[in-house]
Amino acid sequence: MSESLPASDPQSVSDDPQNPSQSAIPVVVANVKQPPPESKESIRVRQLVIFSFWAIAVFLGLPIWYYTTSVYRAQLPLQEMEDWAGGKACRPTFPLQIVVEGPSLHENDVLRIVRATQHALDDQNDFSLHHLRLRLGSDFAATNASQHHGRLESSSQNEQLYEDTIQATERALTVRLLPQSGLTTAVAELQAHSALLCILYPSGLVAPASSTSFPLATFLAAQLQDLFAEEQAIIANALTASSSSPGTHQPTANGGQSVSTSTTSAVGSKDHRPGHARALSPELAARLASRATRALKYAPTYHITISLFSPNAWPSSWDIESAIAEYLTPLLNSASIISNFTIDTQTQLYASFSSSVQDPQYDDSRGVWTLRDQDLSGFINAAEWPLSPSIGVGPTLNFIIYVPDSSTTPLVIKESQATSWLIPQWGGVMILNPSASVRSNGAPASRLSKEDIRPALLVFSHQLLSFLGAPQSPRSIPLQLQTLTRTRAASLFQSASSTMGSLARLTVALPSIAIPKTVSTAVEITLDHLGKTCNSLKDGRFDTALKNAKTAEMAAERGFFEKSMVGQVYFPDEHKVAVYLPLLGPVGVPLVMSALKELKRMWMTRQAGKVSS
Repeated sequence: MSESLPASDPQSVSDDPQNPSQSAIPVVVANVKQPPPESKESIRVRQLVIFSFWAIAVFLGLPIWYYTTSVYRAQLPLQEMEDWAGGKACRPTFPLQIVVEGPSLHENDVLRIVRATQHALDDQNDFSLHHLRLRLGSDFAATNASQHHGRLESSSQNEQLYEDTIQATERALTVRLLPQSGLTTAVAELQAHSALLCILYPSGLVAPASSTSFPLATFLAAQLQDLFAEEQAIIANALTASSSSPGTHQPTANGGQSVSTSTTSAVGSKDHRPGHARALSPELAARLASRATRALKYAPTYHITISLFSPNAWPSSWDIESAIAEYLTPLLNSASIISNFTIDTQTQLYASFSSSVQDPQYDDSRGVWTLRDQDLSGFINAAEWPLSPSIGVGPTLNFIIYVPDSSTTPLVIKESQATSWLIPQWGGVMILNPSASVRSNGAPASRLSKEDIRPALLVFSHQLLSFLGAPQSPRSIPLQLQTLTRTRAASLFQSASSTMGSLARLTVALPSIAIPKTVSTAVEITLDHLGKTCNSLKDGRFDTALKNAKTAEMAAERGFFEKSMVGQVYFPDEHKVAVYLPLLGPVGVPLVMSALKELKRMWMTRQAGKVSS
């Protein structure tokens, strides 16, 4: 409360300037009551309260916040990953062991042919990572082992020309030299169901020991070069396709499906120098383009659906299980090193054409019913035919056997007169025209036997190899499977290496992204199996290399597409600001203002103490 003195009467105030005492205006003095001074105890309590709040925020709140919001980043060998992506860690090679046998020739003659052929192959080879290595057959090797090593000059070098049965190398091809009377030039016969190349030659092609010309060796080198030319181009393209665009990730290789008419240094340079290219022949470029169009993306498991469609009520049954076991299962077992396969079958009666397909036309000159080429793309009636696009964990391949109505039999494609065609990356169709033996009373029998289905399954076998990425040449199933093993190993090796480089660049480019322990484990598995793959390729153990390459590829994909890591990519900093501002405002302002006020009071108290002293 304030007290004031009573004011003077205004009438008593004089205006006489000669009397200043009477003219002065009285001053009003206010007596303001100040609050009592704080005790030291209350100041200490207030300081302890402020300090307690700040201590809780700093020593308890911040650690909890940091622990709950920090992003775990496992340590990754970034430099090693970049080295694998750039091809610096290991340089894979593909030594193909080719065994030469000459049952009717002397050992020294075969040895000279092998040496001359090897020199010719080395001179013609312009891709140093893929090379053919000729060896003598096991009969000659046994003879050589039983004799003294000093019998020939440079025995250690000569012994390398003999087939080594101790080392874990795979025989890619066996060449058998067979003399044949009545021939004027050598003839090559490649066996369709074995990795055997028979060279039939007249006796005059075997040059004597004193001769410097080897026509048989020149012919053999040309045949071998032609057999493995497509494989060499596929591997070269696979090893260079991913490295052409280092800033992008290519998750799964398709056997080197990006095809161009000129390849990079892997094809055109023996020393693998960048920038050096060699143009492919138009025929070989067309093969690679066709393979890239047809082949499916690699998968550990493929599902095969074989369907029987008929516009009538017959055939109502078929011996498909026994036919698959005899004509398709052997191929699937041989290809199991590449991928696994599951099969199911189905039958659909009264299956009509798609409405967009023109009815078959009868060709009087040939006596057949024909389908136009432009109708093949719409032959599949997807609206009514039960064809699932994907069954199971892997891609689905649909193989359709269509038995036409007896009134439109035989049914062929008009332009090519063929009865089967392939739909790239989807499946194949076979028009099965029942033969006269299958017919009963002018109509097809109600049941298709194993022999009736055989032509369709043989066609589907070749189409399956095309879908897997097998080359069109050579025309030998064992050689095609071997080539497919090597090309898949190369493409998976390159894909896993490229994924490691992409993951390393992603880790550096996004420092806020989480890297869980699972990613670190996947990287360790990938790098370990990449090393095993490269060593197996150098040793010629291609089956083992493919197994390791598949493991490396799956681990690399699993690490790159880790769910917890990918989610952080789409959480920008703006979201963090929007979350923290409403929380930090009400909590932070009182803490900061109380601390500033207390610091100001302490400073003023100190200044007052200095003045009083």
